[in-house]
Amino acid sequence: MAAPRPTSNLQVRVGADASLLYTLDQIAQQGSRERRAEMLKRITNLYIEGANDFTEQQIEFFTEVFNRLIVKIETRARFELSVALAGLSKAPRHVVRQLANDGNISIARPVLQHSPCLEDPDLLELASSQSQQHLLAISNRNQIAETITDVLVRRGDREVVRSVAGNSGARLSIDGFSTLVRKAEKDGVLAVKMGQRADIPAPLLRHLFTQAANVVQQRLLATATPETRAKILLVLTAISNDYGIEASAQGAEMATPAVQSEFNIDEVTLAKLAGEGNSEGTVLGLSKLSRIPIEGVRRILWNKGGDPVLVLCKGLGFDWQTARAIIMLQTRGLGMSAHSLDIKSRHFDKLSISGCQDVMRLWCSM
Repeated sequence: MAAPRPTSNLQVRVGADASLLYTLDQIAQQGSRERRAEMLKRITNLYIEGANDFTEQQIEFFTEVFNRLIVKIETRARFELSVALAGLSKAPRHVVRQLANDGNISIARPVLQHSPCLEDPDLLELASSQSQQHLLAISNRNQIAETITDVLVRRGDREVVRSVAGNSGARLSIDGFSTLVRKAEKDGVLAVKMGQRADIPAPLLRHLFTQAANVVQQRLLATATPETRAKILLVLTAISNDYGIEASAQGAEMATPAVQSEFNIDEVTLAKLAGEGNSEGTVLGLSKLSRIPIEGVRRILWNKGGDPVLVLCKGLGFDWQTARAIIMLQTRGLGMSAHSLDIKSRHFDKLSISGCQDVMRLWCSM
């Protein structure tokens, strides 16, 4: 390695500067506030100028110098030191860790957010023990490992978890995603941020969307990137590919174009057909009102899992009683418990009409 270049008039000589360290001790103990601040600034500038060329021994020397001064310097000077060292890849790690652990968040924040010298074990310890403001600063780093975000989403308050969710550089484990999606059920802002993440697993995106209130669903679709928006719609339409076609021969002739054109239907008539157990008439009516092909409506109606019927009914603007009649038709006379119906009713209320109509447009083209 090439010899270090001179840094102004002071030559850094490891092991030969006892007099300098003694002088620093005297300044730290007895010097005025201005004298201490000025000395720290001079030492910091010297370090920054030569940091890229310093050996490990020389960095250790500067660490000792900083340690002599940092104990007694005032808040403003420690803040300036934190800012100066935050972007250096060869900053003295011990000093950076000391600054990151400072109880004054204005001092800790610069290195917590930006210092590459804080490694995952350091960040994990900080995230596990420090204040919410310290956690918020960590959540704004460009890159955050899963082990760190797991702690942030577990310990963090609302502001911290929102920050993690909105940080594309924060990697999330399945547990981390699950925790955030669960918290998003009561936090619309968090739900929108989670819906905008390209890496959210499809099952959790589906849960997030179906549990969100109408206004949140609309914001999810409105603010999503084209990639994420397509993912939301695909999640909601995927259920139509998970079940087989099950259609009875009864009334099959009603599927012909001529019969369809003469088949007048509205919500009241459709609810009556469903209530009477007329499955083919219900299928035909839904197909005509939604413009979804008949086979597609059959797949939706006889789906064994998920709630595509709720999406269809909400998109058509039906009220709950009509949707309930169609749901009861799905049971083929076996009925459904009041508890299960109540759950479906709550899901139905949370769906947004515009979001469901987006899904229906996709169904029409399938």
